[in-house]
Amino acid sequence: MSIDPPEKNAGAAAEDADLGASALSQDDSVWASPSVGSIEDVYRQLLARAPESAMEPRMEAVEQAVELLGDPHRAAPVIHITGTNGKTSTARIIEALLLSQDLRVGRYTSPHLESVTERICLDGSPVTEETFVRVFAEIAPLISVVDSGLEAEGKQRLTYFELLTVLGFAIFADAPVDIVVLEVGLGGQWDATNVADAAVSVITPIDLDHTELLGDTVEDIAHEKAGILKPEGFLISAAQVPEVADILLERAQELGIPFRFEGVEFGVTERTPGVGGQQLSIRGLASEYEELLLPLLGAHQGQNAAVAVAAVEAFVGGGERALDLEVVRDAFAAVTSPGRLELMQPSPPVILDAAHNPHGARASAEGLVESFHPERLYAVVGVLAEKDVDGVLRALHDGYDHARTQWWFTRSSSPRAVDPEQLAEAAIALGFDEAAVRTSSSTGEALEEALSAARAESASDSEGKGESAVLVTGSITVVGEAREILGR
Repeated sequence: MSIDPPEKNAGAAAEDADLGASALSQDDSVWASPSVGSIEDVYRQLLARAPESAMEPRMEAVEQAVELLGDPHRAAPVIHITGTNGKTSTARIIEALLLSQDLRVGRYTSPHLESVTERICLDGSPVTEETFVRVFAEIAPLISVVDSGLEAEGKQRLTYFELLTVLGFAIFADAPVDIVVLEVGLGGQWDATNVADAAVSVITPIDLDHTELLGDTVEDIAHEKAGILKPEGFLISAAQVPEVADILLERAQELGIPFRFEGVEFGVTERTPGVGGQQLSIRGLASEYEELLLPLLGAHQGQNAAVAVAAVEAFVGGGERALDLEVVRDAFAAVTSPGRLELMQPSPPVILDAAHNPHGARASAEGLVESFHPERLYAVVGVLAEKDVDGVLRALHDGYDHARTQWWFTRSSSPRAVDPEQLAEAAIALGFDEAAVRTSSSTGEALEEALSAARAESASDSEGKGESAVLVTGSITVVGEAREILGR
């Protein structure tokens, strides 16, 4: 019996907010209803708006909305995070460290894997559907005023991401929280989250991604992301290539704010990887933190952890007050990062990683090989059309032993997913072994075939060479579908 993808592809909707939007009415009668009713009602209204990939260089729409709502974005201090990769994992580690300080934390991240409520978290857990719907209904009349004003000026009403960001601020103010950990959706300077003035701005490694919107050089992208730095803030940056570091440093100096860079003032000093995660020693801004057990895989997660420690040190004591070592250890032990080299089942190992750009795909390959050393790898890959398809495929090609890897190219139910046959053709043109390439029409079908092959290989391993592993990677839409299927 085949494994079918979930009827409602929540994972696809996570990165693909235009999913199904073409079939939804643009009529505002649903929006104007005095009773929202359910999470499905809210999500339908969000999807009927311009998708989050349709970013416009504007801030006035969100500024008008939060002003009408009484400035909920100023209700608590903010740690603001941008970068190309590692934003969500870094946000989750920062959140765990702040919770260990007995602070009430709101975390806003994107995209989501299975449910839109994952994007707005209170104290480490997605906000309840009841709260999500209630606060949405409360702000709806004022959002209608903003939409009407924008349309009267010939402008687009609030987009999916702009409205969701405003909702997040409203939920955090309603809670209320002591601090907001806020992840940029796309870029920085023109991102809806940038209405907030961050106490600490965190920049994870910058590489090429979303080049059609942010620019086609790392320098262009760095200028865009440096836009989250604010006059009263504090810059914490991961290690960057020199061109990027110079831009961030120049902007921090222009604003007269303190800055600290990984590899200069802080960083990982020791790292021992394992199947269940890794042990780290981190030199922070104010102290050394040794023998930290982090249940996340890959050197890049160690880097994210060091950035998170420095960010929290900057927030709680201006980088001059050490965190309690045992508190840090407890916080690290509690960290999770779904869909990021996530081990979904142990035998055969099934690993999910949303490596949707070349930089992420390289880090994913290094982390998987380091942690699992699979005898054979069965990889399920799907990519969205606006991504650097050749770059992702080249990173996968270079990251794994082709004599021991079988590839299934597939697509999620996102309308922006690249056709599997096109992926296979591109892969073969880049040097993938044609005999090792297969295509499947759905995530479920590809996952079932890869699992069957891995189980058969493991069962026939009479020489004890080692276990086979299954990897699902590429777009978060494919990873979200696979996670929901495996969860069932």
